[in-house]
Amino acid sequence: MTDALAVSGLLAGYGQSRVLQGVDFELAAGSILAVLGRNGSGRSTLARALMGLVPARGSVRWLGHELLGLPPHAIARLGVAYVPESRDVFPRLTVAQNLTLGLQPRSTRPVCWTQEWVYDSFPALAARWDVAAGVLSGGEQQMLSLCRALMGAPQLLIVDEPTEGLAPQVVTQVDALLRALSTQGMAVLLIEQKLDLSLAVADRVAVMGHGRLVFDGSPAQLLASPAVVQEWLEV
Repeated sequence: MTDALAVSGLLAGYGQSRVLQGVDFELAAGSILAVLGRNGSGRSTLARALMGLVPARGSVRWLGHELLGLPPHAIARLGVAYVPESRDVFPRLTVAQNLTLGLQPRSTRPVCWTQEWVYDSFPALAARWDVAAGVLSGGEQQMLSLCRALMGAPQLLIVDEPTEGLAPQVVTQVDALLRALSTQGMAVLLIEQKLDLSLAVADRVAVMGHGRLVFDGSPAQLLASPAVVQEWLEV
């Protein structure tokens, strides 16, 4: 696998407050990197910086393109999709309309994920295709948000806390979807708090603390580093 995403010396924050203190990592196509850390460690700011949603300095290269300085819509057109923790469905639009908004009309990438695929894979969404997204359950909204992102045929998926507050059966669905995307060659950056999920699904795990990566290695290496888990992850 070749590295598709290369982040170097990334600094980002809000106003005068700097959150990211210099983040470096690489992510290969077809692999899942889980970024763990306590609340306030900088994980969500990292996702937003990669997507051009907060001011940032340093370098974020994606398939040879420098992303820093580009607006979010231009980053999306380069094959990067972002699913925020807040899910951000369009509540007054139907499930079908939300999915349609995920399409990238100018994209030349082959579309593997269609509305038919969504409905076949997630019968709960198929049954509510004409229902306003705002009345869906939290789990249904999460799956809709993920599927809307896939409608744009991304090559990199940045997903923030996809299982927060979800029932166990929905967590299992999210887990299976992320694994399937990886096997199809997509690079996945998973922002997560749940250690067990991250260790189960990720090829590599990074731990953030005070705006920096304090650990970057395999799930097995993290399990063999109880001091890291205790200092940076345990409450």
